[in-house]
Amino acid sequence: MNAPGAPLRLVAISAGTSDPSTTRMLADRAVQATTERLRRSGHDPAVTVVELAPIAVGIAQSLVTGFPNAAVQPAIDAVATADGVVVSTPVYKAGLSGLFKSFVDLLDNDLLIAKPVLLAATAGSARHAMVVDDHLRPLFAFLRALPAPTSLFATPEDWASPGLGTRTSRAAAELAALMTSGITRAITETNWDDHQHNFAGNATRSPHTAADVDFDTDLMRLARGDT
Repeated sequence: MNAPGAPLRLVAISAGTSDPSTTRMLADRAVQATTERLRRSGHDPAVTVVELAPIAVGIAQSLVTGFPNAAVQPAIDAVATADGVVVSTPVYKAGLSGLFKSFVDLLDNDLLIAKPVLLAATAGSARHAMVVDDHLRPLFAFLRALPAPTSLFATPEDWASPGLGTRTSRAAAELAALMTSGITRAITETNWDDHQHNFAGNATRSPHTAADVDFDTDLMRLARGDT
């Protein structure tokens, strides 16, 4: 999370595996529309795109070891410092991409607290249209992120439809509004200490040394044997 007045950071995560990838194309459309909205309000965001396919092996190795390796850590760092995130995943067999879920499994539970997120997915059939709201939205609710109300979903026939452009514009406007509202900072600064946090996690404000740990809590006093 950036300091007040710092340039906004917009990060897109694409789990597409083909080249060219419609999943990446949808992410790019959302990023472009959000960037245009932010520039209208006087912001010039720094954009980073995280492609998961090139680091798929690193993601698998990190899941096995339990620690993000050198191939994966920069992607996690980018998400951790983002002011807004666009996530785009293909849908396979009525579920989100295993590659995408594996990457999310490596994120600290604290990393996305109150962070605005635009949810997007692609599929070969409209039969999968509810995966975004049935699978992605609960996942990011668990991570305590702030998903934009409008989600994006695209099948092959949607690319020529003006409706996709309308939805993309609406979702981008919502994401831009959340990013510039100050809500992330307001929520985390007010409620951060009320959450239970992982020690040495990969969230920006995770405790990493004894100096970061609040020992004056009911649990810590009980551990010391205080009454």
